[in-house]
Amino acid sequence: MKKKQFKSESKRLLDLMINSIYTNKDIFLRELISNGSDAIDKLYYESLTNKDLKIKKKDLAINISVNNDNKALIIEDNGIGMTEEELENNLGTIAKSGTLAFKEMMDKKKDINIIGQFGVGFYSAFMISKKIVVESKSINSNQGYSWVSDGLDGYTISECDRKENGTKITLYLKDDTDDFTYSDYISDYKIKNLVTKYSDYISYPIIYNNETLNSMVPLWKKNKKDIKEEDYNNFYSDKYYDYEKPVKVIHTSAEGMISYNALLFIPSHTPMDYYTKEYEKGLSLYSNGVLIMENCKDLLPDYLAFVKGVVDTEDVSLNISREMLQQTRSIQLIEKNIDSKVRKELEDMLNNDRENYKKFFEAFGPQLKFGVYNNFGMDKDKLKDLLLFYSSKKKDYITLKEYISNMKEGQESIYYASGETIDKIDNMPQIEQVKDKDYEILYLTDYIDEFAITALQEYEGKKFSNVKEEKLDLDEDKKEITKKLNEDNKDLLNIMKESINVSEVRFTNKLKNHPVCLTTKGEVSLDMEKVINAMPTDQKVKAEEVLEINEDHKIKDKLIDLYNNNKEELKNYTKILYSEARLIEGLQIDNPTEISNLICDIISK
Repeated sequence: MKKKQFKSESKRLLDLMINSIYTNKDIFLRELISNGSDAIDKLYYESLTNKDLKIKKKDLAINISVNNDNKALIIEDNGIGMTEEELENNLGTIAKSGTLAFKEMMDKKKDINIIGQFGVGFYSAFMISKKIVVESKSINSNQGYSWVSDGLDGYTISECDRKENGTKITLYLKDDTDDFTYSDYISDYKIKNLVTKYSDYISYPIIYNNETLNSMVPLWKKNKKDIKEEDYNNFYSDKYYDYEKPVKVIHTSAEGMISYNALLFIPSHTPMDYYTKEYEKGLSLYSNGVLIMENCKDLLPDYLAFVKGVVDTEDVSLNISREMLQQTRSIQLIEKNIDSKVRKELEDMLNNDRENYKKFFEAFGPQLKFGVYNNFGMDKDKLKDLLLFYSSKKKDYITLKEYISNMKEGQESIYYASGETIDKIDNMPQIEQVKDKDYEILYLTDYIDEFAITALQEYEGKKFSNVKEEKLDLDEDKKEITKKLNEDNKDLLNIMKESINVSEVRFTNKLKNHPVCLTTKGEVSLDMEKVINAMPTDQKVKAEEVLEINEDHKIKDKLIDLYNNNKEELKNYTKILYSEARLIEGLQIDNPTEISNLICDIISK
């Protein structure tokens, strides 16, 4: 037995492997199980051409056991094993991978899956071990060999009395500290949890205490015709802890430039933490049945953050630790395909299962609307036909396409109104004129609605028109009369404007029964102002408000009379009318005590 130093330079490189490349101690077991699976794959492949090897696939397995007295965890496979030279080359040289060499040799063969590629996964075991013993016997050698290292000063290789082919790895765990309990790794719960989480779909049995821990064949690789709805629902419930079955299951695969299997779920309700910073979007990424990443964010666009599921592919470039992905075209292609597939399934549900789609949209509609608005509207064309809005005529939710198909002859705009609830919008003064024309109005009650509409700008050539904009004027017959009325009373309106903080005061023909209303100029509406100012930021905005007074209401004559006889009283009336208009819009009054006193004074006269 001779003490040797690591060939690839030393403790510093080993420290880098242990402390920098890997950030999650738990993945060491995944790495060692993957190495064992690779070794069994190599043996099985060898047996296909070497008739002297009498291998029965049913006997191939990975065994896990513990030695509580020595606080040791043992992982053993009956794979191809390693010779003394292979132990020296593969374990004595950091970042040299026998699996990678084998994979390169068999690159054109598609009937075998190899997981390990970098030759550093084994060293992740030093994160939790103070000493590692590897005992291995190759099918090409009559002698077994032992490799021993504490990860500091190199390793030793010596003969051992191992009789069976394969490799046995014994990890002597570090002592527990105040920061970390290493002895957890020899507990039944921890072992079962790690195998189920990371290695559930390794294609050979992983046996612990005479129990097979892994399911081996993932649901997404089974033939669809052999899977029942109950199987999908049980998988979803077990993996995502959801008490309700998903509203949609998407089981899909692709072959060609990129090959993958995917099993996707659209939940029927929002998770408790969905609209919080704690929520993590992403799909579980597997490579040949091994979990690579719990939440791979690159596989989903933000507007599909609600989608749950898994993707299993061999066509991804992993980084050296398999904890992060290289940014490759493969991931981009998978994301593009999944995006297209999910949107197609949603469109199908919208057209053929409207009630379920409405249930979905109630939960995740704001996410799609945010997708329309986000990234300067880059994705609006992908999502616009998936949006639903409440219709003033149908008294139900409709699509923009359905709105266009129901438009009256000669109608040039898509009309909408924003508010807190359907009932409040329905009673707004500003919608009277549009209703009188028998035009349909979209009622927007989500905080994101108006931002999405602004990003869309138009649909099938029809512009969106906010009924609360000051420029809306549908009564052409009275247009000139209204214009002259405002010109004749310019001084009156200026006094009113100066008494309150608004952009303009004017008479209007758009009101029927209500005396006043607020409209806006410019890009920021009153509802946008409320949303933006409610955000926890320093950014505050102010809509350009216009106080409009019904020219056919008797309040007009009262205001003209006050202008001629009592201008101070005119200012008081203006303040009351402005406060009334703000209340209708659900806005706060800056000076409620003053307004209350003014009202009482007027009533008492």
